Amino acid sequence: MAAQPGRATEGGDSGEGGEAPPAPGTAPKPAAATRSRLLPTFLALLLAPPLLAIAHHARPAPYGDHLTVHAAAHARVGHATAPEQPQPPPTPLRRRGAAIEANHPVTGAPLWRYTREGRRPLTSLHARGEAITLWDDGMVTATDGRSVRWHRPLPAAGEWLPSHGGTGVLRALGRGMLAVVTPDRVAAYRIADGDLRWVLPAREGCAFEPARAVRHAKSLLLAQPCTHAAWTSQVIAVDDLGRIAPHRRPLGNEVGEERGEPRPEHVNPEKVVARPR
Repeated sequence: MAAQPGRATEGGDSGEGGEAPPAPGTAPKPAAATRSRLLPTFLALLLAPPLLAIAHHARPAPYGDHLTVHAAAHARVGHATAPEQPQPPPTPLRRRGAAIEANHPVTGAPLWRYTREGRRPLTSLHARGEAITLWDDGMVTATDGRSVRWHRPLPAAGEWLPSHGGTGVLRALGRGMLAVVTPDRVAAYRIADGDLRWVLPAREGCAFEPARAVRHAKSLLLAQPCTHAAWTSQVIAVDDLGRIAPHRRPLGNEVGEERGEPRPEHVNPEKVVARPR
């Protein structure tokens, strides 16, 4: 029997009328169903980057940091510190209200401004290109003028910081080390990354007085008043390696010398490890 015009024969192609519509009650073809399922996924992927960017900008800055860098000033500074001109002295830091500000020492142009929400700076110092700041909540921060590099909280700062203030708390030890002197302890941090290198607790019944510390050559002399104690035990000397004491062997990177030869860490190195049996 010949096929009727416009109708598809069984197993054959459709006629001039194109693809025949599906019979009533039958499921849609697989291709259309797949497209309908992929459409929500495609829209979600399309909208995800803008939504993530909005969420990123809406979240609060860690520790309430707000660092404003003056790009135009840095451009002028680059011109002012060209190789043919002498390098300027370290950038001076100053506290203005709740902010720490830095201006170029030659041109006076503002370089950056650093604040923390609801906090005010107590003291700051410049060491190895970093601005180290102690805040009223006991947080110690370091910034290079482009980013805030690290944060270190002081333990139990609420017990002494409000009455004491920040005088003498931050002390540069040299060789890239920072001493944070509190009544209970002295903690030394590496300025480059804020790594804690050593801790010196105060003697029982005694307390350090940060404001009375004195710099002598490469050492820092700390006052540690004690009741009924000899005066020699009330002055503690430290440097970048820790407490200075006779015959100490600090865990440093340098090897000492005795009579021009390297000094081993152990008096008898051959006895450190037991002999094989």
